[in-house]
Amino acid sequence: MAAEVETVAEVETAASGGESEGGQKVPHRLERKWTFWFDDQSKPKQGAAWGTSLRKVYTFDTVEEFWCLYDQLYHPSKLPANADFHCFKTGVEPRWEDPECANGGKWSVTCNRKATLDTMWLETLMALIGEQFDENEEICGVVASVRQRQDKLALWTKTASNEAVQMGIGKKWKEIIDCNDKILYSFHDDSRREKLNRGGRYNM
Repeated sequence: MAAEVETVAEVETAASGGESEGGQKVPHRLERKWTFWFDDQSKPKQGAAWGTSLRKVYTFDTVEEFWCLYDQLYHPSKLPANADFHCFKTGVEPRWEDPECANGGKWSVTCNRKATLDTMWLETLMALIGEQFDENEEICGVVASVRQRQDKLALWTKTASNEAVQMGIGKKWKEIIDCNDKILYSFHDDSRREKLNRGGRYNM
């Protein structure tokens, strides 16, 4: 396992990209920027509001930066219980209140094995930064939630009411993470869930 990076400067140096024959660095740019977020709720402060422990870790926009960060940061299976690790489009915060997420929801899958969680996390990250979804503009990001009894991976999207789009995303995601179990889609907005006859959920 690669040694942990102690400073942001070390990460930036290591992630600056490869060199061409002429010695000039040529990083492979992604279609958009992505940001890692970390939320450690394992030791919540008394009286603290939800989300106060959420913090931005690093923003990247090249293939080289992604792999450097992935190698240096903890994988979900190594996180403490009640911690959440996020990767969202830059400019979108992993909160229900964010304008990009307010009318959305999430596809969720549970994981009983840590190795499975890490594999599905990596496969989802590569699909996101590689723009593998036909509905790329609908994707907000992905969250790995580590819990004592059962871990969970959730893919957040923008427009929960568009069933056709969400079913397309769900079908593609199941293929990407090689999942044979049923996955569920839930709406962020409780009032929207009450208005829809289907109880605010899709499943696949």
